[in-house]
Amino acid sequence: MEAFEPQVPPPPLLECRDLTKHFGATVALDRFAAAIPAGRVVGLLGPNGSGKTTLLKMIAGVAHPTSGSLRVCGFEVGPESKALVSYLPERPYFSRSMRVREMIAYFADFYADFDAALAHDMLARLGVPEDAPCSALSKGTVEKVQLTLVMARRAPLYLLDEPIGGVDPAAREFILQTVIRAYRPQSSIILSTHLVRDVEAFLDDFILLRYGQMLLHAPVAYVTQEKGTTLDAFFREEFRC
Repeated sequence: MEAFEPQVPPPPLLECRDLTKHFGATVALDRFAAAIPAGRVVGLLGPNGSGKTTLLKMIAGVAHPTSGSLRVCGFEVGPESKALVSYLPERPYFSRSMRVREMIAYFADFYADFDAALAHDMLARLGVPEDAPCSALSKGTVEKVQLTLVMARRAPLYLLDEPIGGVDPAAREFILQTVIRAYRPQSSIILSTHLVRDVEAFLDDFILLRYGQMLLHAPVAYVTQEKGTTLDAFFREEFRC
């Protein structure tokens, strides 16, 4: 008789355990714990100072936790995990003297998983001229270029810190649709924002942070079905001054 061998489920794409970050006496993140599988678009929600950027920086490996641990595809933070994460920081990160097409060439040379053809297609859809120097672009257009470069990688995990914060309302939905079009089901996206109404339709799950503590990690359906309201209304009620 053939022996039955149970299948071992793959590790979570991202797993955080008791993740804590102190800046002197200030606790930026307090014992954060979450497991995120592949195939999810997760909204990281909370007011300014809630720990969203700190969390994303630690997952990306550009900041180090005071205590606790995290793993990306089973790897602790290091060269292996960093190669699997495509990170869009909150502030511009490339030279304003470079032209858009030079940024594409730079990313194609630096990242083995970068899809230059996809980057060209995304920029065309967003109406960004590739021969323009970044110094001549508006803040919103610079953010479009940065987002394109990040989403054109074939990475398992995308970290987007306020990707639509600097663009006009008319462009937000188009940009989010561009993100989802580039996203692959075997990957996951963690998207930090306070513009909940704009992103709600694109999210599978959400995480609520306040003063560095996680209040809730749940599917969006939890709010719509169990609470009978929208995620935006739920967010506004939770963080009402």
